Formats: sequence, structure tokens, C-alpha cells
Amino acid sequence: MGGVALLGWAHIHTPGFARMLKAHQDIAVTGVYDHDRERAAKAAAEFGVPVFESPEAALADSRTDAVVIASETDRHGDLVFAAAAAGKAMFVEKPLGFSADSALQMADAVEKAGVIFQTGYFSRGRGIFRFLRDELQAGAFGTVTRVRFANCHDGLYRGFFDQEWRWMADPAVAGCGAFGDLGTHALDILMWYFGIPESGTASLFTADGRFGSDCDEGGEALLRFPGNVTATLAASWLDGDVPCTFEIAGTRACASIIRNELYYWNPDRDLDGRTPYPALPADLPHAFELFCQAITGGNPPLVPVREAAMRSVVMEQLYTAARTGTIVKLG
Repeated sequence: MGGVALLGWAHIHTPGFARMLKAHQDIAVTGVYDHDRERAAKAAAEFGVPVFESPEAALADSRTDAVVIASETDRHGDLVFAAAAAGKAMFVEKPLGFSADSALQMADAVEKAGVIFQTGYFSRGRGIFRFLRDELQAGAFGTVTRVRFANCHDGLYRGFFDQEWRWMADPAVAGCGAFGDLGTHALDILMWYFGIPESGTASLFTADGRFGSDCDEGGEALLRFPGNVTATLAASWLDGDVPCTFEIAGTRACASIIRNELYYWNPDRDLDGRTPYPALPADLPHAFELFCQAITGGNPPLVPVREAAMRSVVMEQLYTAARTGTIVKLG
């Protein structure tokens, strides 16, 4: 493989994707399709490639082996179904689905096609999270009693969504606001560690209001995972400084991530948790770079499409819980 078509170039992460694509001598961008003609022309000029008149034209091009779908979320479904039917490898920006049903239908199509799939859950590649997962699987924490995860930034105040990426703050197009946008990364790690949660509830908030009352600017969820693991998940576009982003407590060990350093208390290993833990594995490349490696003959770890779909399922259920003020069954 080596020919990649860009199907939708709307997401805030596309500048980073462009840098990674340009760094690959073994990948050629074949062209750009976007329903927004001005945006398509701008991206095509950046890569020095033509604009495709339709997704079908992009997929029919004999040079196109794979596609990058970085469109608005409400357009993912049609593009994914078309790419799967054409047998193309695909990177689809998160969240996979605009709704739970659409995400599951996309997972069915991708699995039936048997094509390479990747999505943008880059936190999985961080050495700090891979280390903690290995420790959990080895039983180092004993019985896990509680977990806290906060994935927040102050992007609203920095104007991330005021102009070019305004659609990401429109739930009618993005499918969610801040809680779904940032919270999906935290949810991915929690589900990667503990599986599909059994029940949960959530509370969302809008404090600034610049995008209207329909767009949540943050929120927090309470989830119960198998084995009576209780987890909280916070996400926000309003937080300029969140020093402690992750905590996990068990009957034999506890750990916290504070300002990107891991503090690990584990008496079995004579660790007092007072100084940063030094022996972390290296970070893996970004999730998009792993996709580039996969389509050029490598065998990197990717996110299975069914796992990506289940994050959309659970997130939609948490939004339902927030809207109804109830505890809901998840999964």
C-alpha cells in the first residue's frame, strides 16, 4: 500500500495528520474529497494533489489503497460504509459514530470487509498508560477499588472552536460537546483496562455559554465496571490546569499521574509513591503514525473497530443518563 485519499479534512487534528503524512516517503496522497469545496481546495493545495468530486471518485482511483476520514462526525457513516465496500484500509477520527447505532453498523461493515482500521485513541500509546495496564493485568494492584480520570483543557478560552473548527462545538454535527470530545479518550483507557462498564450516570455543564445551551462544555461521570470497580471520568474545555489527571487505588497498590509523572505506591516493591516512578516504557508513536505504519507493511498495535464502536455506545448512554438524571445500564 502507499496511496491515501483524504475523505473529509475537517477535524482539529488534521494539521498533525498532514505533518505525519508528509514525513512518509512511502505514502502518496492521491487526492482530497470534502463536501466543503473551499476546504478541499485548501488541503489539496497543501499536498499538491487534485480535488476529488465525490467519495466514489476517490475510492475508484486505482492509486487509492487507504483513506483518512477526518470529516465532521455526522458524515462518518456514509464515508466508512463506502470505504468498507471498496475494501480500503481506513483511519477514522474519533468518535467513530455520531450515535451508538451508527457506530455499531460501521463496526459490522468494517469487520465484514476485513480491512485495516485505526482510530485516534492516542492515549493508549503513552508509556505511562501501557505500564499501568501491564501492572493491572499482573495483579499488582490487588483488588481495584476506585479510579479517577480527568481529561481536560482550556480550549474554549483559547478559541479552538471559534472559527475553522466551530462544528466541533455543534452537537447537531459533532454528536456531542466537550464531554464526548475529550471524555472519549478517558473512556477508552478505562474500558481498555476494565472492560465494558455495567452501569453509570453523568452530569454535564455549560458555564461560558458561547456555543449555546445545547453544547456541553464539560461534565463528570460515575461508572461501575465488572468486579465492583468504581471509576469517575471528567472532561472539560474550561480547565487551564489539572495537575492530577489519573488515580487508581487497589488493596495492594495505588498510583497517580501528576503533571505527567507517575507516582506509584507499592509496598511489595518497596515503592513509597513520593518520587516519580522512573522505569516507564517508551511512548509508542501517535495513533495516526501507527496507521501509516500498518498500511506500509508494518504490524503495529491498532484499535479494533468493535472497541471504537463500544466507546460511542457507552458515551451515548452517559449522555442519556445526564439528560434524564438517572443511573443507566451501560454496554
